[in-house]
Amino acid sequence: MANTATRAAGAGATPTPASPATLRKVILGSLIGTTIEWYDFFLYGTAAALVFGKLFFPKADPLTATMASFATYALGFAARPLGGIVFGHFGDRIGRKRLLMISLVLMGASTAAIGLLPTYAAVGAAAPIALTLLRLIQGFAVGGEWGGAVLMAAEYGDAKHRGTWAGWPQVGVPAGNLLAAGILAVMAATQSDAQFAAWGWRVPFLLSVVLVAIGWWVRVSLAETPVFQALAKKEHALPRAPLLEALKKRPGGIAIGAGLRVGENICYYVLTAFSITYLTEVSHFSKALALNALLAGAAVECVAMPFFSWLSDRIGRRPVYAIGAAGQALWAFAFFKLLDTGVTPLVLAAVVVGLVFHGAMYGPQAAFIAELFPTRFRYSGASFAYQFTSIFAGSLAPMIALALFRSTRSATPIAIYVFVACAISVVAALMARETKGMSFAAIDAETQ
Repeated sequence: MANTATRAAGAGATPTPASPATLRKVILGSLIGTTIEWYDFFLYGTAAALVFGKLFFPKADPLTATMASFATYALGFAARPLGGIVFGHFGDRIGRKRLLMISLVLMGASTAAIGLLPTYAAVGAAAPIALTLLRLIQGFAVGGEWGGAVLMAAEYGDAKHRGTWAGWPQVGVPAGNLLAAGILAVMAATQSDAQFAAWGWRVPFLLSVVLVAIGWWVRVSLAETPVFQALAKKEHALPRAPLLEALKKRPGGIAIGAGLRVGENICYYVLTAFSITYLTEVSHFSKALALNALLAGAAVECVAMPFFSWLSDRIGRRPVYAIGAAGQALWAFAFFKLLDTGVTPLVLAAVVVGLVFHGAMYGPQAAFIAELFPTRFRYSGASFAYQFTSIFAGSLAPMIALALFRSTRSATPIAIYVFVACAISVVAALMARETKGMSFAAIDAETQ
């Protein structure tokens, strides 16, 4: 019996699931590390909307300066596919855990360095150049983080509950956003605008050093996933060029994964990054209102996302994802009308409901995309589908939204933009096969 189980594992079957205690440790490590990395990444986006335009691009008018700061924000997304390719390659060659540790350190170091940067007033053009380079390092690091964190959770868990387990690292995204917005809100509330612009914005970036130390401590004791260990024991099982193999053997999986990402990614950065600029620079409401709305939305999504991940294990990935994308497509039109009121409860409702719909997509997304690829090139395939889309989706979303508003002085074109993007994700979800409950052994067997 034991020999049969060993042979099955060696042949690609999923090894015996980890104990509940081990699984909890893996989930905690993935969640904490992901929260820290996305705290660093989103901190930049929030600061870009609030202060970077004035500090690093001061010679332009306010909206143009903000657009320039969003351009550096977008460059982080441009580096994410490269990070996904490099980390995915080595993650499929030498294991998930080692690459996760490297991404954590890279992200923390670059974020802390941003907190030490001199501004344009001090060193001129060198300031935005240095900011851009550090943003590229951030993007490269976070490009490798997602695939590793998700696979650690997905490959430790069993097929029946994979949506739930793989969904927990996803919670790190709103949790990181919540942490970033919360710390910035405290700094903004306890300082004058002059103090915040002078030095207050730096404090959250420098705190990254402490957070990374915590993340390292939690992750360092985790073992490699049983699924990867079983594969690595087989002679010639690990691919020499995993991404090329993914592109050759699963092009449809990459296309579906990218389609799932388009609407989710665009709507998220319109809801979070652009909404801050819209409320503060366009509608001239307070920073406190914008940050509080973002805090409320992120807090609710932290609760909603595990529910949608769990629901995808019950009724399937496809219906949960499609409902979230369709709901967000329609909500986009109400979203800006509610923001325009400037009434706190209505602004809060706009962001909270939007992020609940986003959670219905993002919660099941980790398992959904991971199940599109077999173990031997899962890190590369999933990371490429996830990160490549960010170049033309989330990275450009704040700039496209701002450009649409500047050219029309209306939010309706932005709502249409979000609607079309989410419609693409609805189609991708409905075209995908249902993978709920499929074992990785069955998925791996399809490429034998």
